Amino acid sequence: MERATQLVGQATSFLDAVERASRAAPLDRPVLVIGERGTGKELIAERLHHLSSRWDGPLITMNCAALPETLIEAELFGHEAGAFTGAAKARPGRFEEADGGTLFLDELATLSSPAQDRLLRAIEYGEVTRIGASKPLRVDVRIVAATNEHLPRLVDEGRFRADLLDRLSFEVVTLPPLRHRESDIPVLADHFGRRMGMELEWEVWPGFSESVTERMLAYEWPGNIRELKNVIERAVYRWGVPDSPIDEISFDPFASPWAPMTNVSRPKPEPEAAAGAQQVLPPLPAPSAYDPGDCADFRLAVAEYEKAILAAALEKCRWNQRAAAQALKLTYDQLRHALRRHELQ
Repeated sequence: MERATQLVGQATSFLDAVERASRAAPLDRPVLVIGERGTGKELIAERLHHLSSRWDGPLITMNCAALPETLIEAELFGHEAGAFTGAAKARPGRFEEADGGTLFLDELATLSSPAQDRLLRAIEYGEVTRIGASKPLRVDVRIVAATNEHLPRLVDEGRFRADLLDRLSFEVVTLPPLRHRESDIPVLADHFGRRMGMELEWEVWPGFSESVTERMLAYEWPGNIRELKNVIERAVYRWGVPDSPIDEISFDPFASPWAPMTNVSRPKPEPEAAAGAQQVLPPLPAPSAYDPGDCADFRLAVAEYEKAILAAALEKCRWNQRAAAQALKLTYDQLRHALRRHELQ
């Protein structure tokens, strides 16, 4: 619990990604880490570095989206004094700083085309040239890059160099989003909750109530683990009864009856649409292929109608299986069994 950053989880999809990173770590080859925001890409980069032969070398991190396009090349490759306006003295780039270690390039897809060209040469030949210099410098750097973009699509759109992608994609580790790691949600919530309880000097960790746990499992977590950490820490510090399970949780910190109104007036919903919003489920489509009047196969007709009910519930609930189970008054396991039986997963 003393470490600030840890890989926590037990879901098979997550453990498979960690295992792939662990196997690639000893090899001195570039690795791409793909995943949505907040899925832990930087933690995987740290694992790749610390399990490699470069573990005692520097781990240099650069967020490619945090700098304007005009400064990215100078930040990566360095510059000589007087190379451009404001360059009062020479400065080494991130490649030189990472010599003998690992360079982690976050938000790789935001690199400009000229920066991609120079990055490819640095990876290909192990040489970098400072801006304003005439002689290249030899560097020994392992590249780990991360992005939340689908790079092959960017190549097709002409926004990313195909040869650079080929060079970087020796191994690709794709991290699953939290909504596909359902079994990890209570584990992570307990981990972050205990840390916050220690910070607040609680003597006993009370855990979460069953209703709060159900709400956490039903939530989609668009911000993944980073969002979950904020939500859990906020719930713990707002809870004023440390000797009883936490029974309140807020997913939206901006939710308030006194939130400022925007200047843009919102159109009022149509009466029919407003009435439809109160429905638990939309009207269920009748199985057109099996007319109850002349259908000779009773079991097949019932199965088709049941499949239509499940499909309508899932669509209404945006494919949130727990919400669909609640709407249909089924348990989560009953719904999952029915989805498998009708091949709707």
